[in-house]
Amino acid sequence: MTTAHPSTPQPTVGFRRFLPHAHPISWWMLVVTTGAILINSVDRGILPAVLPAILSEFGLTEAEGGLLTGLSFFGTAIGGLVIGIFGDALGKGARRAWAWAVAVAIVIISSVLTAFSRTLGQLQIYRVIMGVGTGGMEPVNVTMVGEWWQKENRGFAVGTHHTGFPLGQFVGLLLIGGVVAAAGWREAFLFIPLIAIPIVVIQVVIARRRNLTKVNSWITEHGMTPSLTEEELDEERTEKPTRAAWTSVKAALRERNVRLAVAVNFLFLWAEAGVVTFLTVQLTRDAGLPLALAITVSGASGITGWIGQIVWGTVSDHKGRKFSLSILAVGWAVTVALMIFISSLTSAWVILILWGLFRNSPFPVMYASIIDAVPEGASSGLGIMIGVGLGLSGLVAAPVAGFVIGHFGFTVHYLFIAALCLLALVPIALIRETSSGAVR
Repeated sequence: MTTAHPSTPQPTVGFRRFLPHAHPISWWMLVVTTGAILINSVDRGILPAVLPAILSEFGLTEAEGGLLTGLSFFGTAIGGLVIGIFGDALGKGARRAWAWAVAVAIVIISSVLTAFSRTLGQLQIYRVIMGVGTGGMEPVNVTMVGEWWQKENRGFAVGTHHTGFPLGQFVGLLLIGGVVAAAGWREAFLFIPLIAIPIVVIQVVIARRRNLTKVNSWITEHGMTPSLTEEELDEERTEKPTRAAWTSVKAALRERNVRLAVAVNFLFLWAEAGVVTFLTVQLTRDAGLPLALAITVSGASGITGWIGQIVWGTVSDHKGRKFSLSILAVGWAVTVALMIFISSLTSAWVILILWGLFRNSPFPVMYASIIDAVPEGASSGLGIMIGVGLGLSGLVAAPVAGFVIGHFGFTVHYLFIAALCLLALVPIALIRETSSGAVR
């Protein structure tokens, strides 16, 4: 009787044949980190969702509301740069989970304080602090995904991991809408600790050195490439954290893809912040929806968002990161331009669900390209990209959107956002292709 060699993957049938072959621990880490990115998604969605209530309570204009939103992104820039950069300096593999836990602790504490804020000044301070935490969470968490999966399926892993964003954008906002209807906008911020605490505990438990060693051994036995070698896992930090951090930053900044990804990320995130900051304002004012319903509908893109991220992340593994990003830039521009025609509940559902096929998809493809290009400083590179791109785009986008909408209306606003998406095609064309499937 002939038996299959243990290192040979067995043929699969049905739906499973479309899934990458990976170690069970890799799949579990993917599930948990997807839950982790859900926290970021909910945080970014809460303030725009409840913004009409905040504008009313504190007597703010749209431009002033945009400045309030911009404070969150100011904190995000700080968190992405500082925590993202030190995510490499404090250690790779299993040790990276502890850097992420620090960022989550900042988010939990600041969200609780926000729920009990009573003045505009307090709200502004807590939003900056909360931004520091969420800004630091993403680069460290994305890097963890890359380290627990084989290089050959990195686009799929990061794309699937980022389905936490559309999940939070729909299910999270659906729950937040219910909380706002039953209680108020402050109580919505207590939703984050409820999901963050169990996720961080599970992730720290799974992210053990022995588990990563099992994963890497399995990857090697199956003829694929681990993201971390045994030498990298065994290396001890002999440098001080600040010196090690600076070494990682220099490695990241030397890579052309990191610098170009900052520009692409900046433009896409400007577009996203410009859309979501005043979406509930448009839905309540122009479409005539009550706030709780407007919050729910504003998350409609999450219904299809997971499809776009998994599909385009996987396509980028085989056809190239640049190919996927170019298609996504055009898709973004078209669907954002369609938002001019949102005037009712039905038109909002249709257009926002269509937007979901493109909304979150560029980011995991860019993240995968950075991890491909600069693995020794991946967290630093992602921290720079997220900190500069997300932080600065949010600082600029929300106030500019508030000004444009207040003076020229939503039509000019959305045409301007569409133009930004098409502008992203320029740096995309200059990115060096890193996908192993595309360069073979």
